[in-house]
Amino acid sequence: MRSIAILLLTAAAAFAQQLPIRGIHLAAPMPDEIPLAERFIKEALPKEGVNVLVLEINYRYQFAKHPEVVDANALSPDDLKRLVAASRAAGVKLVPMINLLGHQSWARTTFGLLRGHPEFDETPGKYPGNQGTYCRSYCPLHPELHGVIFDLMDELLAATEADAFHVGMDEVFLLGDDACERCKGRDKAALFAGEVRALRDHLAQSNRTMWIWGDRFLDGELTGMGEWEAAKNGTAAAIHAVPKDIVICDWHYEQAHPSATYFAMEGFRVLSSPWRRSSVALRQLDLIRMARMNSSRVVSDRLQGMLHTTWCGFGAFAKAYFGEDTRNVSAVEAVATFRDLYRELRKGF
Repeated sequence: MRSIAILLLTAAAAFAQQLPIRGIHLAAPMPDEIPLAERFIKEALPKEGVNVLVLEINYRYQFAKHPEVVDANALSPDDLKRLVAASRAAGVKLVPMINLLGHQSWARTTFGLLRGHPEFDETPGKYPGNQGTYCRSYCPLHPELHGVIFDLMDELLAATEADAFHVGMDEVFLLGDDACERCKGRDKAALFAGEVRALRDHLAQSNRTMWIWGDRFLDGELTGMGEWEAAKNGTAAAIHAVPKDIVICDWHYEQAHPSATYFAMEGFRVLSSPWRRSSVALRQLDLIRMARMNSSRVVSDRLQGMLHTTWCGFGAFAKAYFGEDTRNVSAVEAVATFRDLYRELRKGF
């Protein structure tokens, strides 16, 4: 009996080590960085053991159907094809991303969707010059919104031949605002859940899987995580009103909160997402492996792995990785964490 128990423990430990998803999230490169990006994808990602690349494109693509939303430094269809080909050659699954709902502006810059369609703004007439707010949101109830968004998603999916799409939706602070005639007074969790369902249902029509950041599903007051890595504006209850087949990317950068296990227990597939602190990344990995070892198989299977984030630009990250330019401190920190995390991940291969 003791030998059987030892074998079972050994098998459980091996299962816990072997994470099916080992990903990295990067902003789409600038057009002049395509050769560098191809090199990084083909050389660095297989070497480190990465098998998923989430490429945050947003509105930096030359959309044919909606050219009015195209932002500066947009990739051409040929540029994107080169990144797709490089990923395929490296054995890496590419997941395109547009950060939806929130993050429709930054500082004084309003991004393509609201610049091309100001009628979609959740807070029309407020925050002139984007002053006084973190970033703008679109109104999820505007009757013409999803026709445009679905076109953009479909165009990127066709260009990348992807079977999954990351919709972002992190740090949504402007929702159910009094300035919006459609959303005013509505329950924020219901609004958030409704947008999640709308995006998920569209992707499901073509058998694609939706990926999403997880912070708006966590209660910032109850957990003590605050308003950034969790929500204090009432969206957390949306977790009980969305389909379970979405993949949640659970980002935490300063502390390794055990929320990945919470998401798995709620029925979702989940990835832990660190950034630039190796100690946090390695603790997150430990938590994933520990939970996989000590949970029922149905729960442990949902703890899918890691998605490292970078937040410094593709070019800066790749140059820091190759040691060609180490002046960007954020890139250097993110690269160091990436190396430390993947060194530990490779022990489970």
